[in-house]
Amino acid sequence: MRIGIDLRLPYYQMGGISQYALHLLPALAAIDPDNDYVIVQSRKEVRPLAPQQDNFVQKAAWTPCHHRWERYALAAEIAQWRVDVWHSPDFIPPAWGARRRVITVHDLNFLHYPQFLTAESRRYYNDQIAWAVQTADVIAADSEHTRQDLITRLGVAADKVKTIYLAANPIYSRPYSDDDIEQTLAKHRLEAGYILFVGTIEPRKNIPTLLHAYHQLRQKGVRVPLVLVGRKGWLADDVFTLIKTLGLTDHVRHLTGVFDEALAHLYHRASVLALPSHYEGFGLPPLEAMHCGCPVVTSNRGSLPEIVGDAGPLLDVHDDDAWAAALEQIITEPTRRDKMIGRGYTQAKRFNWHNTAVQTRALYVA
Repeated sequence: MRIGIDLRLPYYQMGGISQYALHLLPALAAIDPDNDYVIVQSRKEVRPLAPQQDNFVQKAAWTPCHHRWERYALAAEIAQWRVDVWHSPDFIPPAWGARRRVITVHDLNFLHYPQFLTAESRRYYNDQIAWAVQTADVIAADSEHTRQDLITRLGVAADKVKTIYLAANPIYSRPYSDDDIEQTLAKHRLEAGYILFVGTIEPRKNIPTLLHAYHQLRQKGVRVPLVLVGRKGWLADDVFTLIKTLGLTDHVRHLTGVFDEALAHLYHRASVLALPSHYEGFGLPPLEAMHCGCPVVTSNRGSLPEIVGDAGPLLDVHDDDAWAAALEQIITEPTRRDKMIGRGYTQAKRFNWHNTAVQTRALYVA
């Protein structure tokens, strides 16, 4: 078979979906020497993204991601490569061009919480999603929660949707020297023991709940810093206004441009990762943190209960008191924290790219 995979998105945005696609490729290469793969990247992308393997070739497309006419323009381009199967990791399939079209749907945040998206994003997803899920021959969902959403909210047939969990970047399960970790902390003027948040600064992440809980901790005498790692997204200024209002300006650090090994170093020295999101289609930061021996506290929304399991508390997104109490216990009770770290390591091992690749390949050849 000749299998095409859309890898245009990494040129435009290196977020979670791009990471998923980039890590899926070498995992597929490791298990499938029999089928031929056509990896289609943006014509503007200068990096070679396809695995260096005989059954993988790299092609370039002009069609930009998230364009109004993407489904038609991309279809016209891929027709020349005569693929049997086309996989769209970013959920929008081409209107034609392959006998079998596979899409991955990462979340339905735009249906659950339209108020957390810009008007432009709302229009794009609302216009595309119903067509995409009906057009696709088969759908991979990052979590069972997303699978059930597709069935109940969009009327997709249950046998058309398969739950295929993602995995973390392998760098988070590597060992790191104390010297390397301490160099990263010194660069950012940090000492071990801080509370860590990782993600885009945007309304969906519900950072105000974390700030109110952190404010309670400081009033109780728990004086560790709070470190927010991530770029500023839509309505980010509201978060920084609240930081000033609560008198936390000197105690909350905001870091951007922290990725890969440097982020792994921060996980290794954090007391806890706190993620009070309203909704996550998968939730990579908790999985990354568990690989690094960092306890996690997350909300009980979306896919997070599936990812975290029994490794950490799953809390109501509006209960500031519960968040403050959970964070205080982890920071001040070493025995509890050690137990959470052990359960986190066990839970994280459930998610690996080999399994993701095996299950994804099964969708291609079914």
